[in-house]
Amino acid sequence: MAAAALLLTWLATHTEVMYADGLRYVDQARRLETARWKETLSRGTDHPAYPLAIAAAHRLRGGDSPADWQAAAQAASILAGILLVVPIYLVALELFGPRAAWLAGALTFLVPLNGHVLADVLSEGLFLLFWMFGCWTGLRFLRAGSTRWLLAAVSFGFLAYLVRPEGILLPAALAATLLIAMAVPALRLPRTRAIRGALILVVGPILLAGPFLFLKGGIATKPAISRLFGLSGKSSAMAVERERPLDPDQSTAATLAAAGRAAFRAISEGVSPILLLPAAVGIVRAFRRRRDVRQSVFLGILMASWLLALLRLHATGGYCTARHAMLLALLLLGFAAHGLIDMVDRAVSLCRDRLGVRLPARAVLAAIPLTMLAASWSSLIAPVNAGFATYRPAGEWLAANTAADARILDLKGWASYYGGRRGYGFGEIDDALRDPNLRWVVAHDAFLVGPWSYCDIIRGAVAGKARVKSFPERPRRGVAQVHIYDRSIPSAEVPQPPPAISSRDGRPVR
Repeated sequence: MAAAALLLTWLATHTEVMYADGLRYVDQARRLETARWKETLSRGTDHPAYPLAIAAAHRLRGGDSPADWQAAAQAASILAGILLVVPIYLVALELFGPRAAWLAGALTFLVPLNGHVLADVLSEGLFLLFWMFGCWTGLRFLRAGSTRWLLAAVSFGFLAYLVRPEGILLPAALAATLLIAMAVPALRLPRTRAIRGALILVVGPILLAGPFLFLKGGIATKPAISRLFGLSGKSSAMAVERERPLDPDQSTAATLAAAGRAAFRAISEGVSPILLLPAAVGIVRAFRRRRDVRQSVFLGILMASWLLALLRLHATGGYCTARHAMLLALLLLGFAAHGLIDMVDRAVSLCRDRLGVRLPARAVLAAIPLTMLAASWSSLIAPVNAGFATYRPAGEWLAANTAADARILDLKGWASYYGGRRGYGFGEIDDALRDPNLRWVVAHDAFLVGPWSYCDIIRGAVAGKARVKSFPERPRRGVAQVHIYDRSIPSAEVPQPPPAISSRDGRPVR
């Protein structure tokens, strides 16, 4: 936990701009702090637990600048990330024993993605904290059949659901496992415990989540969740969330193949490519033990369900990133620790029996995270969101050079946030273009040359208008160049720099 605290604090202090999703969380926290809780809970895009944590951290920290709110949100995320060490250890301890539990905790924070997400203004830290505690208590229930563990699992599942709607999968997986256990004689719990467990899994979520579901008007308001459950159609071919425009002639097979590749990339980044083989070995070894089969069924349902969700997320929305695979990756890192221990034990035995060489297994195991640390050090401590850090000075320029009531079209939202100005984002483009007071447009280079429909809108909004400032002044590889346009000045009145090219093949950084 101390090592995690050092890593996450370092990353947080080297974060210039928060991830774009964090803007929504901070805005929702601000609304909650101003006592507009009912409206925020019912109409907010995101579930309320993380914005509430941000608001609580802000109350303790104080200050009302954009930087103060960012720091409060990062503090909430970092605290959750530090505490996440505990359930990661407990889950691996329950499944594989103390050696794997220690190694699983170490491996988790040696994967660069995890530190970068947990140090950012994102809800994954709090969600995974509750989820992993729910997973651990669910595993304990399935091993011992004790009601108190099931009550704890349902409660943690509810807390995870209050952070992100995906939390509903935890009690659903427990219910599915219990149904399978009732149908298979070898897996059955004692009759009384099974009936009691079924009642808790039916009544508990209704009592806990029912009032929130009623207030919200459904499981969630995020479009991605509606698409996952088939309540709405696929996102449009030019939707902002898509990785690339959808080919209108794309076949179902091509869609599934693209989804499979995207899911594999996401899982690979979340686990780390060098740990994929140990994870596979750990899964095979764990499921061959035929011990605590109910736990294996539960984990199988969780992991298979999440994998299917990743595939459907890409098939319906056109995106799937390593962030979305983190839940599956945390479980796989536990299996990777188990697989590494098995591989090391076999190697030590082979050297002793065949070569007569005695290797200290503990020293070999300790060398594994040290080797990973050395290999991933530069990525592990790399600044968060460094490619878009130029939006922050753009926001500071707006704060110093525009009126307090200035209206700004800023699709990313960073410049208007850090500048403390009213900004129009992706969902408000039409409103921005109808606003007669819209004077300023902020866009990085990819918005000016990209193939998307919103890029056409940005190009139209700045056509013939003056580019008054660029950050940085000259393009730098790997850094988005952010431009500020003044729509009240024709472009002829301000000398225009050449178009920004950020890579050798002429494609701008997105």
